[in-house]
Amino acid sequence: MIAVSGAETATTCKRDDTAWLDVARALAEDFRRTAAERERAGVPPVEEFARLRDAGLLTIVESTLYGGAGYAWKDALALVRNISSANPSVGQLLGYHYVMSQTPGGYDASREDADLRRRAVRERWHWSGSGNPREPNLILTPDGDGYRLNGRKSFSSGASIADMLSIFPDRDGRTVIVALPRRRDGVVAIDDWNHFGQRQSESGTIEFKDVRVDAGDVLAELPPHEEQPAWMTTRIPMMQLTFVNVYLGAAIGALEEARNYIRTTTRPWQASNVQRATEDPYILEHFGLLKAELLAAEALADRAGETLHAALAKARALTHEERTAAAAEVYAAKVNTTRVALETSARVFDLMGARATSNIYGFDRFWRDIRTHSLHDPVVYKAREVGNYWLNGRITPVRGYT
Repeated sequence: MIAVSGAETATTCKRDDTAWLDVARALAEDFRRTAAERERAGVPPVEEFARLRDAGLLTIVESTLYGGAGYAWKDALALVRNISSANPSVGQLLGYHYVMSQTPGGYDASREDADLRRRAVRERWHWSGSGNPREPNLILTPDGDGYRLNGRKSFSSGASIADMLSIFPDRDGRTVIVALPRRRDGVVAIDDWNHFGQRQSESGTIEFKDVRVDAGDVLAELPPHEEQPAWMTTRIPMMQLTFVNVYLGAAIGALEEARNYIRTTTRPWQASNVQRATEDPYILEHFGLLKAELLAAEALADRAGETLHAALAKARALTHEERTAAAAEVYAAKVNTTRVALETSARVFDLMGARATSNIYGFDRFWRDIRTHSLHDPVVYKAREVGNYWLNGRITPVRGYT
């Protein structure tokens, strides 16, 4: 699907934006058919990522210079939203992949990094990371002509099934960027994810036990956080906007399942005096309210995507003021989408009726997925950041989250 040459101007069979979205929609429909069953079993989404890889979706945001499709970041989020409408766990990991696959080259334009990117496209790597900011940093210590990596991180979503990990360990008190093959000796995945939502997100602990890190695996050393230029700090709003689209996708999926169920299965209440549930005035009103809220949330998310896209396009010319303004829009979308998605995924049961709570349908998985993930970054603090920006022109800094 994508041909890569060794030359700097790699050739590519680039699809247009609509075609890539059509591919994602088709995959989402396939995933939807077995999502409830696979979610109940907690099956690692290896099969789903094989399908995403074969369809070419893992390399679309890579530059055409390296053989990718050169797809805009804001448009890649539409694919995340579509996949999440069928399976939010897989959508979450796809979004993580897009963020983490871009992290190395965002800081270092060296020849080694260019070679890494060409190989990533050629071999269609699946990227993840291991960087829970609330836990002690991983430690990199010198060892001959390379290093040894030690430490552990929980909530390492997707790391156990990825090909490559983008990590940020400490080396002599300074943070460095490391691109590490997942299957290197000493990288141990611990199967301890046992939460009621995001059951296929593979969000367990990853432990690093004297893992060999070659000098070439270290892509760059970062300045202290307070000295980093604005363009170095965009990964966090990128990740937050990914979450927005995962929640939106889950809510869209919940409402779509409800629509199909109401049309085919829900019976009208006796007092409604109508023959079909789709004619019940209360169902019509509340379905309409949920749909209207969801459309508004999508519009706000798309606006935030355009704003962040414009900020990213400034690259090294981006100012801290511009970065903060873009982040504030993303965080406003995060606050709104969290509320709308939780309400939508819960209220659909009022419309579908008692039989819809049967485990054979698995309709509750959308709410469980949104609820589980949204608690990792308290939305009340995001609301505070939005208010702080619009009142005071600044965002309260929380390292790793803002």
